[in-house]
Amino acid sequence: MKTILKTLLISLLLINLIGCNSERKLTKATKSKEIEIPFSDKKYKTDKNHFRAVQSGTSTEMATAKKIATVNAKAELASNIQSTIKIVTENYTNQRNYGNKIEIENKFEELTKEVTNQLLTNVKIIDEKLLKDKSGKFTYWIAVEMNKDEVLNNMQNQISKDEKLQIDFDKFQFEKIFNQEMEKYNNFQN
Repeated sequence: MKTILKTLLISLLLINLIGCNSERKLTKATKSKEIEIPFSDKKYKTDKNHFRAVQSGTSTEMATAKKIATVNAKAELASNIQSTIKIVTENYTNQRNYGNKIEIENKFEELTKEVTNQLLTNVKIIDEKLLKDKSGKFTYWIAVEMNKDEVLNNMQNQISKDEKLQIDFDKFQFEKIFNQEMEKYNNFQN
């Protein structure tokens, strides 16, 4: 009986050692390497004063890599601006007493798209980096920004051109809600 117990105990120990050893080999073989993403610092994130976006593009052609990164960054920036203004519009119209709230929200949405398209010509590049890998491919990283005051002013200018919106538009209230939404970005970063 002691021999059987001893054999069983030794077998279990060997199985455990082999299992642990193969687990270590597996862990070493599948270990991933952390890659640092350019422009991931706080200063490249949207805050209470600026909308920002960071994107990259990869190609065998340097100019194409830059073009891809720039288009991607502007698309992300436009999406962030539109999302923020949509939230502001919803909050603004909820606080106001409009007869046809849906019509007003739709008008704001149209204006948002128009303003965003105009603004994208004024995007400021705040940083860029060009990398070339062993195979010869280029990766271009770009960080862009748009001042929130420029977005707000353009939105207000477009609203003032629309008679229906201008009648009930409370510039102070709209700006207050817009600034509250921008402050959320700041709080999120901290």
